[in-house]
Amino acid sequence: MLYFANPCGPEVVAAMKLGQHLGYIDTPRQGNVRPSDVFWCADNGAFSKNFDETQWLKFLERNAEDQVLCAFATAPDVVGDAVETLKRSASWYQPVRELGYKVALVGQDGLESLEIPWDEFDAFFIGGSTEWKLGSHAREIAQAAQGRGKWVHMGRVNSYKRARYAASIGCDSVDGTYLTYGPRVNLPKLLSWMERINATV
Repeated sequence: MLYFANPCGPEVVAAMKLGQHLGYIDTPRQGNVRPSDVFWCADNGAFSKNFDETQWLKFLERNAEDQVLCAFATAPDVVGDAVETLKRSASWYQPVRELGYKVALVGQDGLESLEIPWDEFDAFFIGGSTEWKLGSHAREIAQAAQGRGKWVHMGRVNSYKRARYAASIGCDSVDGTYLTYGPRVNLPKLLSWMERINATV
């Protein structure tokens, strides 16, 4: 399992370049320069009130030459609302794929009650509220996605306990802001988490 993070200093970038436990998460408004030759994922930043779908697509277009190293690009979603997320994402699956990316559906609260368009996306991103993310519905959908050969990812993972849980339900990757605060202290801890988790999966 990989942990997608921000490049919080040279030690973090060096760890990302090794490609064993760390990757890079990029968004349209992040403002960082993604290190070359690192495995990464493209989040959409739709949680922001200022989210602009046109700018997001331009971001993907600018970075399309690096899509080979990109695990997935998330289709636009609506935080906490699976119905609106499916509506919003529907028109974006094909444009993202045409740029060469694997496209991810972001799971939100209530998805378990809806028809999931499995053939339209390549990766399943577990989003939603903390309660939903860690509940049985998200776990069952994640395992169904894994059974269909799709990449499974969990967002907002900032503890060993949650990372271990994500691995236990079949996640291929997680992301979080753990390294943003005190990267020199937290990087060794995070790498230790990932070594222990990857040794048991």
